[in-house]
Amino acid sequence: MKAGYSTNSFGDVDPLDALSLLCEQGYASLAITPDRNMLNPFEKTFASEVRVWQHALAKAQMRCVVETGARHLLDSKRKHHPTLLSDAQDDCNRRIEFLRRAIELAGELNADCVSLWSGAVCSDADETLLWRKLTDGVGEVLDHASRCGVVLGFEPEPGMFIDTVARAEELFERLGRPKSLGLTVDIGHLECLGERPLAATVRDVADRIVNIHIDDMIVCRHEHLPLGKGDIDYVPIFRELLAARYQGGLHVELPRQSHRWYETAKESYEFIHRMIGLVS
Repeated sequence: MKAGYSTNSFGDVDPLDALSLLCEQGYASLAITPDRNMLNPFEKTFASEVRVWQHALAKAQMRCVVETGARHLLDSKRKHHPTLLSDAQDDCNRRIEFLRRAIELAGELNADCVSLWSGAVCSDADETLLWRKLTDGVGEVLDHASRCGVVLGFEPEPGMFIDTVARAEELFERLGRPKSLGLTVDIGHLECLGERPLAATVRDVADRIVNIHIDDMIVCRHEHLPLGKGDIDYVPIFRELLAARYQGGLHVELPRQSHRWYETAKESYEFIHRMIGLVS
């Protein structure tokens, strides 16, 4: 397991400066969210920026994953829109094109995976149509990922069509359980939606986990809290990850702590290091 940090949690700090500081703290992985301020795949400077990041990650000896949850990259008015479930096919295609570019970025950065989610349901479309749109969209993205040699990590997200690990398992079943599709698990989301006992949920899907978001949370409340400030008992979860020989990143995701990101990163690293020590 590697301690990691998410770029969506440093606020307005220069991302390359943050990378160096995280490396000094001991972090070994970075969850990169392409956004308007960094690695925007629609900007003319994208190719040159990718080269800068290739060098920076290599110098820091850090792994990375690519996240696709930028709030307003594709739509300045609506958070996380468009999605794979948008009513208009042109909107779905915009999301698919972004995911394709994120996959290509992951290939350039030798990332461990690309994370994605379903999106929320914003119409009265029936479940049959929504499942078809989702499986068609994910299937198209999977084909591109396979050609690029990139693994996808599907993340259940509270408030979205696929909100729980159980729903994600249904998606995998509908897609025929492709080898290139794994799970991104946000431990806080398990607590938020009551997927208890959390450690058992992690154990049941451990062989599919390719990426982890780590934060604390309170049941029925989707608010990312600093580690140790919510209701999650992390010791049994770390035991399950150790037993499963999970080698990926544990990416701290605390965007609401971005005003004190450096202190939060330090405290989070100490928490992760302590948990690993307790179960090793």
